[in-house]
Amino acid sequence: MKIGEKPFRAKQLLRWIHQFGVDDFAVMSDLAKNFREKLSTIATIELPQIIADHVAEDGTRKWLLSVGAENGIETVFIPEANRGTLCVSSQVGCALACTFCSTGKQGFNRNLTVAEIIGQLWIANKTLATANDSFLSPKNKAVTNVVMMGMGEPLANFENVVTALDLMLDDHAYGLSRRRVTVSTSGLVPAIDRLRERCPVALAISLHAPNDALRDQLVPINKKYPLQALLAACLRYLPAAPRDFITFEYVMLNGVNDTIAHARELVKLVRDVPCKFNLIPFNSFSRSGFTRSSSEAVNSFRDVLMQAGYVATIRKTRGDDIAAACGQLAGQVKDKTKRTVQSMIEAAQ
Repeated sequence: MKIGEKPFRAKQLLRWIHQFGVDDFAVMSDLAKNFREKLSTIATIELPQIIADHVAEDGTRKWLLSVGAENGIETVFIPEANRGTLCVSSQVGCALACTFCSTGKQGFNRNLTVAEIIGQLWIANKTLATANDSFLSPKNKAVTNVVMMGMGEPLANFENVVTALDLMLDDHAYGLSRRRVTVSTSGLVPAIDRLRERCPVALAISLHAPNDALRDQLVPINKKYPLQALLAACLRYLPAAPRDFITFEYVMLNGVNDTIAHARELVKLVRDVPCKFNLIPFNSFSRSGFTRSSSEAVNSFRDVLMQAGYVATIRKTRGDDIAAACGQLAGQVKDKTKRTVQSMIEAAQ
């Protein structure tokens, strides 16, 4: 919508809202009074309402945010010594139904708007900055890294997610580096290609299996976009990526995908793709049907990858005492039948 103002006004608004965390036009002091009055009549700055705010023993913080109609999303802040990572949701629930993921078990309601996506970052920065929290990153900048790994499949909400990414990267808004913003996808191949052209940030692939037969069971979207098509998309993505590798995420499921044979098969699968591995101990939830691989199995799996020359890290479990760990985000999802997997695939193309 055009409102007849000069372009520099947009930059001023970005700074007030996203850098200074101001949600009231009246206090934006370097804007002309008549412009502030105009804004107050045509626009509002609305944020998701905080329903719950939990802090784990390790400092991980999880917010449950209302997005209307009894729906809730979850956002997680993970503090570390030299950075603060925010795990951001992109949808209310998820239709892809990965079998080991609590979010997938909740069903799906709708895509989040740009405001609801970027509002998670706004709330985290504002809340953490005013809390005088000892976990704040240098220069009082709470969030230094963003991972689109919360509820939902980010690339199934492509336009809204990419617009939010633009704000995250904009120097007049959050000014994050492309290297510090990561989109995680289960493998929507056409949307990976679109992301490469539109907004290439760091890319993570939820892999979780070394062959199509097993991945079909764990990550059902694999039936539409099998591994060879997915890996080819990764190779196409790399020339535009801010990093020279793809991150493959691999949840370790006891007796399912965690054997030495699986690790060796995985090495053969990715031999042509510059990559590193993030091995994720499974975080249990009610009626999941899976158990966590033993430490011995995870370490042995990692060793096979490292001996083949790959960087392989084991993700430290954070926030599991408040159900904020990877795969545990569930939120509140009502009216779960609005969209199907097929409609999400079509939206990603």
